[in-house]
Amino acid sequence: MEEKKRFKIYKIIMLIAIVAFITFLITSVGMYQYFTGNNDAGKYLSISSENNSLINKINKYKSIIDKYYLGEVDEEKLKEGAIKGYIEGLDDPYTEYISKEDMQDFLDDTTGNFVGIGIYMVKDTDSNKVMVLSPIKDSPAEKAGILPGDLIISVDGVQYSADDMSVMANKIKGEVGSTVKLEILRDTETKTFELKRENIKTNPVEGKKLENNIGYIQFTSFDDGTAEDFKNKYKELEAQGIKSLIIDLRNNGGGIVDEALEIADYICEKESVLLYEVDKDNNEEIKKSKNDPIINMPIIILTNENTASSSEILSGALKDLGKAKIVGTKTYGKGVIQQLLTLPDGSGLKITSEKYLTPNKTEINKIGIEPDEKVELPDTVTNILNVEEKDDTQLQKAIEMLK
Repeated sequence: MEEKKRFKIYKIIMLIAIVAFITFLITSVGMYQYFTGNNDAGKYLSISSENNSLINKINKYKSIIDKYYLGEVDEEKLKEGAIKGYIEGLDDPYTEYISKEDMQDFLDDTTGNFVGIGIYMVKDTDSNKVMVLSPIKDSPAEKAGILPGDLIISVDGVQYSADDMSVMANKIKGEVGSTVKLEILRDTETKTFELKRENIKTNPVEGKKLENNIGYIQFTSFDDGTAEDFKNKYKELEAQGIKSLIIDLRNNGGGIVDEALEIADYICEKESVLLYEVDKDNNEEIKKSKNDPIINMPIIILTNENTASSSEILSGALKDLGKAKIVGTKTYGKGVIQQLLTLPDGSGLKITSEKYLTPNKTEINKIGIEPDEKVELPDTVTNILNVEEKDDTQLQKAIEMLK
């Protein structure tokens, strides 16, 4: 009986929080006009007015709470929880509410600089846990031995699910020099790591000259400035006399779409279609290359199951336009694009607003891109970040094709 009573109180509290959220939406309709230039505020207000019966009903519950509920209610906390839960109800792993307090951290991640331990993370729906996509090179996480595929069970003793990824990410961050404890599940073994936080540059673009005048460029996300860093690295290798190029996008989880398109622009003829962006009304926006190419040589792209999003945009464009061959394994299959909307109160909504199609209008979402040459790594390789060149069968195949 006591449990049922608590459950009823919980439902009442959540209903009040939903009222707060609806009120929040009504007062924030100007956001749409701000970001799109359309004056559709009236449409959204009319939709909200259809919820009057719901609001009236919730107000009745609020009256009951005011009369009977013993505890105190933190209205701000309820509102935050209600908004977060409302967005999670979309059941979209890429759409998320970002509180005002977390917005700056989110923007820092996007620009490629933050304080933390240096890992890229994704939601693993199979385990409902947050999975390490890859540690950043030379980061505290890589030095400690955290590997791609590790599942994060807890941070400083607090357990988190996949739905809590943003909250967990903020717990992992902190002051430079402070420590954080992670509990990791690797296969069936649980491991504990205590890591010291550092200033992290998330996206170093690395490159080197291989045998037979083959250039090699690798990076793990598309952050602000990645395209410019890529061009500078290519120019360095070009000055060393390279005649062909390998672009390693394995374990590259994506990032800023425009950075991927700019790299494609370096390689494709002017006015080439690079990408179709399609919204919910099937309106298409065509992205084309704007400049003459600066890279004119054979190219091979390395991919694996963690090559996602903007990485797939670049891979798909170069493959369809005949500018590159793909070697490795099928990509992740994230063919949707998010945009970040900042609301008047300083909070944000990262929302899936479009899907993308390759130049041949190929669907990617939940499908992935098949390589031209499928090559698996040997079973003995457990960490792509530390595999030696001689054991890297995917890299060796690319070198063989470019000789």
